[in-house]
Amino acid sequence: MSAPTLEQLQHQVSELLLRHRSLLDVLSKYGQTGAAVNRAVTKAVTECGCIELNAKRQEYTEHLELEQAKHSLETHMQGDLCENCKDVLKAELGKNLFYMSSLCNLLNISLDEVVQDESKKCSTLGLFNLT
Repeated sequence: MSAPTLEQLQHQVSELLLRHRSLLDVLSKYGQTGAAVNRAVTKAVTECGCIELNAKRQEYTEHLELEQAKHSLETHMQGDLCENCKDVLKAELGKNLFYMSSLCNLLNISLDEVVQDESKKCSTLGLFNLT
C-alpha cells in the first residue's frame, strides 16, 4: 500500500471535521496545536532531557563559503529524541497538520499546491529564501 498523499489527507480531513467548521474555530485549534508542538519539544528538553539546548550567538561572517557556513552554524541542540518524546511530538505534529489541512479546506487552498509552490520557491531562491 502506498503512502497517503497530502491531497488524500486533505480529503480525509474534510470528511472528518464536523465540530470545527468555523474559520475562527479552525484558526484557534491550529494555533493551539502549534503551541502543543512547541510544548512537546520543550518537555523533551526540560522534563525528559533526551535533547539539550546550548544556545549562543551564531558565529557567522559574510566571507564564509556556503559549505563552510553550513558546517559552522549550529542547531544549538545536542542529543536525539527518545522514542517516547518522538512519539509525542509526531502525534502533536499530526494534529497540527490536521488543522492546517482543515484551514486549507475552508479557504479552498490545496495543501499539495502549497508544498509544491514552497519547493519551487526554495529551488529558485536557494540560499536567498531565508525567512
